[in-house]
Amino acid sequence: MLDIVKPYHGMVFLVMLAAVPSLADTRFQIRRMTREDVPPGKGQCDIRLQVDGEAEVTIRGDLAAIRTISGRDARDDGSECNALLPNRDITGFRFEVIDSRNEIRLTAEPSRRNQFGVIVHIRDTSGGEGRYHFRLSWAMGGGGNDRPPSGRDNDFNRPLGAAGFSWNNTVSFKGTGQGTVSTNGAGEMRLGQVNIEIDRGGKLVAWFRTEGRGPALSFTGQVLANEGGRWKADVMSEDRRLRGPMWITVDERRQVSTVTLEATDGRDRLRLSWDRR
Repeated sequence: MLDIVKPYHGMVFLVMLAAVPSLADTRFQIRRMTREDVPPGKGQCDIRLQVDGEAEVTIRGDLAAIRTISGRDARDDGSECNALLPNRDITGFRFEVIDSRNEIRLTAEPSRRNQFGVIVHIRDTSGGEGRYHFRLSWAMGGGGNDRPPSGRDNDFNRPLGAAGFSWNNTVSFKGTGQGTVSTNGAGEMRLGQVNIEIDRGGKLVAWFRTEGRGPALSFTGQVLANEGGRWKADVMSEDRRLRGPMWITVDERRQVSTVTLEATDGRDRLRLSWDRR
């Protein structure tokens, strides 16, 4: 657990990185769906797992947490969502079993009592790993975490936050400057203004204005450390493919001075460098 308390010229602000004890043996962020066959207005998550034994699966937002009851830890087998499972009351919720070897059942629908999580119990008794695929679907629209709030100044193309990100309780950093980003040293893109939001749980969203005022370049992640206005975060790209450490320096007015990032998936490598001008 890392608590961040930094005085800046008489002003003290607190960002609590409260580490929540995990009951899960396996946790992973569900990747964004690239298929285009889901009807407009419908949220859908296809959860695909390999299970050996008995496990309880909980889905919140786009985060899967699996508690192993017996056997080996379950593992992801290509799970994907076209939107975050909302953190609010939803309509049209449906649970479907697409593929299973043994027992699979829904034990809890999303509700305020379980912090809007879906809980599924799987019991595989055939020995070795079995493939399980279940689908969650719901009607999109309304509030919640499937869309971030809008209305702040300089919120150009504000992206979605990671699962559980609280837009209503953040420390904000902004910067006007210039930078570049490239993948594998080619296709360099110029960057302008940067916005960074960090919530009380240490979850981070950073997004940059791109040349030509196209879609913002965004990253989500978790703050690891802060010392003397220098922040380190573990971040991933918007498509969740590239991941690495982001270093951020800020001044006493919460203005961003520099941002650097090197992220990779083991094959491709992204490099980002930005500084205030």
